Order: sequence, then C-alpha cells, then structure tokens
Amino acid sequence: MPKGKPKKKYTPEFKIKVVERMRNEKMCYRETAQEFDINDHHIVARWERIYLEEGAEGLRIERRGRKSTGRPRKLKKDVEEDLIAEVQRLRAENDYLKKLNALVAERVRQEKKRK
Repeated sequence: MPKGKPKKKYTPEFKIKVVERMRNEKMCYRETAQEFDINDHHIVARWERIYLEEGAEGLRIERRGRKSTGRPRKLKKDVEEDLIAEVQRLRAENDYLKKLNALVAERVRQEKKRK
C-alpha cells in the first residue's frame, strides 16, 4: 500500500453483510474480496473467524492497533506499606534460617570430627 494512502475502514454492517453473503452463497475468500472490492482476501477470512467465534456483535468491536498494556495501577498506601513490611519480615526470616542452617551444619561437622 503506497505511503499517504489511508487504510479503508469498513463499517460493522458491511462486514456482517460480506460474511453472511459469503457463507450463504458458499463463496471463497478471494471471490468475496473481489466482489466487495476488498484489497486482501485475508481480511475476509479474519472477519469470518471473528463472526464464527463471537457472532455478528464481534464484528462491531474496533480491533485496530496494538492492545494497550496500560500503566500499572498504583497500590494504596496502606497496602504498599503492608507489602514492604512483609518483604522485610521474610528477608529477616530467610537470613535467620540461613544462619541456623550454617550452625547446624557446623555442629554436624564437629560431631563427625569427634568420631
């Protein structure tokens, strides 16, 4: 598609008409695209897939562009503070368990030396 030429925008009613005509008359994607002056037969295939999965209402949904992942929502102040406190507690518990494990390992080593 040449630069500066805007993409065609098809109305939901047009899309439904195309898909229903194609299915009723058992036409292939290429024939349907030619008859309705649609540049690419893959567009018709996509419309049919949406029509079969979601029904006619699915063709009314605007699907252009990338989906926005959006900006992550900020947590409430008290929830954030609770999470920070829990992380600190878990880190302290982790450190404690590491030290305990080192002490137990040291004691086991000493007992093996005595034997």
